[in-house]
Amino acid sequence: MKKKIILISGDPNSINSEIIFKSWKRLNSSIRKQIYLISNYELLRSQFKKLKYPMKLVKIKNIDEEINSSLLKILDINLKFKNPFKVNLKSSSEFITKSLSYGHQLALRNDVKGLINCPIDKKLLKNKFIGVTEYLASKCKIKKNSEVMLIFNNKLSVSPITTHINIKQISRKLSKKIIVDKILIIDEWFKKIFSKKPKFGILGLNPHNAELFRGSEEKEIIIPSIIKLKSLGLNIKGPLVGDTLFIKDFKNYDVIVGMYHDQVLIPFKTLFKFDAINTTLGLRYLRTSPDHGTATNLIGKKKANANSLINCIYFVNKFGK
Repeated sequence: MKKKIILISGDPNSINSEIIFKSWKRLNSSIRKQIYLISNYELLRSQFKKLKYPMKLVKIKNIDEEINSSLLKILDINLKFKNPFKVNLKSSSEFITKSLSYGHQLALRNDVKGLINCPIDKKLLKNKFIGVTEYLASKCKIKKNSEVMLIFNNKLSVSPITTHINIKQISRKLSKKIIVDKILIIDEWFKKIFSKKPKFGILGLNPHNAELFRGSEEKEIIIPSIIKLKSLGLNIKGPLVGDTLFIKDFKNYDVIVGMYHDQVLIPFKTLFKFDAINTTLGLRYLRTSPDHGTATNLIGKKKANANSLINCIYFVNKFGK
């Protein structure tokens, strides 16, 4: 039996139905047959109708049903709505939680290649969860925030040591252990997926690396981490200066590791736009998502770029278990 790809439709109030449609039209029948979409059947029908997209859907009960069809197969999650692009916060939040939980359960199966979720507004994830990365890490019982956010494309990848936290929290969340552990996970992932020993560039935290003054995070945490990683045989250089690296020298590395989210994601997205995927390393399965948000300002305008979702599907199809 051909292995399956689980796709979660994500935030109802978004461009997700548009990028799903645009992606579907560019996929061949072989990949289409592998995709199972966790969503709400009536919501998608209503959204495609509003967008005037001629999309044929089939509702199924579970992924064990023998359906050899290139139609878009929907694993239906209950959702009440009036306007398909203005679902209220409570209903959207419940829908997202159920969708992610179901996707996680399916991704653990041996006959599933991996999990892809379309963009989700973080306010829909209640309680302690900051984003989908952290939610799925909790589901996989990942301890001490050792999951890794990696933004990947074939030319360069970037990874922030801290993810979705406020700037004032970054310094106290950094430690030698967390830096070493996360970079080792990235190193092993590159070896496993690409049979390649990656070249790492590690950024400092402060402007000009705080001139490497005593007591700085560079002196106390980042440099000792780099020394440790070098002793373990990693190809690593740093601490590098963030305000000049992305002009040209980034081309010397496979992975740039920063200390916080925007330090690496802003220059990366400036360089590569939608030509990237977001993947979480350290989970019990392969998980990716498009490297952009819900883009509510584009709903109904048919201007959304589907390239990142397409890249996610191709990546899971090629490298999934």
